[in-house]
Amino acid sequence: MIIIDLTPYRCPLPLVKVKLALKQLSTGDSIRVVLSDPGSRQDVPRYLKKAGYCHIVEQDNDSILSITVSK
Repeated sequence: MIIIDLTPYRCPLPLVKVKLALKQLSTGDSIRVVLSDPGSRQDVPRYLKKAGYCHIVEQDNDSILSITVSK
């Protein structure tokens, strides 16, 4: 599994990086995305749902949101 740590970045860069990473995934592959920016913590899950990606929230606390995305 590929882990993408986007905690140093602020919106909208994490969403752009997630979109680019998802384009490179093959069917059956998964990635874990780690976010800290409040805007990105809302935008990325919203995009995943809208685009139809299967995703699971692994960790969600005050500072970190970790999501596993499957294609």
